[in-house]
Amino acid sequence: MVIKMLREDIKEFMKSIPKDVCVVAATKYVNSTEMLKLIANGINSFGENRVDSFLKKYDELRDNNISWHFIGHLQRNKAKDVVNKINYLHSLDSLELAKIIDKYRQTPLDCFIEVSINLEENKNGVSYKDINSFIEEVVKFEKINIVGFMMMATADSSHEELLKQFKALTELRNKIEKEYNLSIPYLSMGMSDDYIEAIEAGATHIRLGRILWKS
Repeated sequence: MVIKMLREDIKEFMKSIPKDVCVVAATKYVNSTEMLKLIANGINSFGENRVDSFLKKYDELRDNNISWHFIGHLQRNKAKDVVNKINYLHSLDSLELAKIIDKYRQTPLDCFIEVSINLEENKNGVSYKDINSFIEEVVKFEKINIVGFMMMATADSSHEELLKQFKALTELRNKIEKEYNLSIPYLSMGMSDDYIEAIEAGATHIRLGRILWKS
């Protein structure tokens, strides 16, 4: 499935996003030709969910100035094929994955720890209850550079509920920074349905897909 038509007011839409917020275009359903239209409109941070699709697009678009973000769950058996081609990983969720990155990555990889704020069983991520012990272990890896936290909000939440969830991640980040004397500057939170609340709560990166395209 390919969403073919970029929204006509894309330039105006981008002006509505604060300049200090990075729009990561979630390009799961978009082919390389359509991604070039995003680049032409000033969007060059792309978020991919699937390894095989990412590798194909990486080869097709290698001559463009792209910041590649892997935003989906990264299977450990495929991680070695990806880690030296991406700029950011938004979904570091286990020490086992960290070990593989540390083994195969040539230079330190900027990583967001995916945090389960809501403790939903079907969501990946490190439980917020376990974040201290996870941080204490993951900082030992030479090829892991923790730059942020990432989360997904609960679907169909109200404006107030979304703000509460996103602010919980912001507060958790602030707490961890203070406790461990770390700099964790980024928060990857908010998608097409809830990016406004995410920005209000302090998001630095929003992962937008459907809203960038005509339905």
